[in-house]
Amino acid sequence: MFKIDKKILAYFDFIQPFLIVPIVVFSYVLISEANDVLSSKQVVYFGVGFAVFTLFFLFPIRKFLYLIPIFYWTNIILLLSVDFFGVSKLGARRWLEIPFVHFTLQPSEVMKPAFILMLMYLIHKNPPPKNGYGLKDFLRLSFYILLPFVLIAKEPDLGTAAILFLTGFAILFIIGVDKKIWLTLIIVFVASSPILYENMHDYQKKRIADFISEEPNYQVKQAIIAIGNGGIYGKDKDEATQTHFKFLPIATSDFIFAYTIERFGFVGAAALIALYALLILHLLSLNYDFKSDYLIRVFTSALASLIFIYTGVNISMVVGFAPVVGVPLPFFSYGGSSFITFMILFGILQNLLTFRMKDNYKTYKIRM
Repeated sequence: MFKIDKKILAYFDFIQPFLIVPIVVFSYVLISEANDVLSSKQVVYFGVGFAVFTLFFLFPIRKFLYLIPIFYWTNIILLLSVDFFGVSKLGARRWLEIPFVHFTLQPSEVMKPAFILMLMYLIHKNPPPKNGYGLKDFLRLSFYILLPFVLIAKEPDLGTAAILFLTGFAILFIIGVDKKIWLTLIIVFVASSPILYENMHDYQKKRIADFISEEPNYQVKQAIIAIGNGGIYGKDKDEATQTHFKFLPIATSDFIFAYTIERFGFVGAAALIALYALLILHLLSLNYDFKSDYLIRVFTSALASLIFIYTGVNISMVVGFAPVVGVPLPFFSYGGSSFITFMILFGILQNLLTFRMKDNYKTYKIRM
């Protein structure tokens, strides 16, 4: 079994679970009220999530940094293979079927930790100068961001691709890039917007059209009714009619924020948003605590950006301020893929923090 020196707990960041656990518990309360079967499955996801968190927390990452490029390029190969061997569902080819066991793997989900680790590895090997990265280094790092973006967008999965794109460049913005480069990029993006729109798939254009139309689509309309039904303090379980009479679609996953307000009102929504805000601010504050450790800085910046993007897009979508896309609330929406991915990411971050001295890996060992 594992024996861990108690001294190592002095390096563990307890603020993260202090903020995450209430989100998870809050989520389980809502899911169990809405659907007993889904709540049972969610418990399984919790167990798997905790297991992978423990695995990545104990793995000596700093000693095996040289494996990160192999992990990244392996995932690039998997993304490329989707185009040739992928399984199509609902008009999108995003999955690979694992032979003999008939399980499917979504390489774009595995790409998230691989992508962040690769940027962490590259920036660690070549930290930015005082004035930030110049054009040459910026283009080199941008290549590792744009390659998975193009491959995932082609599936098509523009939502995941856009999240990786925004996260990657958010990392570079936080770590440091010459300001002239950002100004040039903004001008180029605005000028090329019509071309980008014309090359979108029809269903993506429809989402944008639904968003800018005067009349919101059915899902958003029902979400807004649920939000209005909740009021300031929310409704009792039996009075949350939008959810329990199935008027609100996918109330436990993509539109769980609307369900949250219907049950617990503006107060409950504010408490949930406050937990996310505190978590993001705490992660960003680690940039100042570990200014010279770019492994920690890049990974905390990536996680803070991911959580901000996921929560911002999901909540905006639910209230009609953004197009409807399949973006869950981290640790809150029902489902295994997103929850397990974030548990892996936080396991890696806690490893980088707790074992920030390589010798700290010697403080635990396996005893038979």
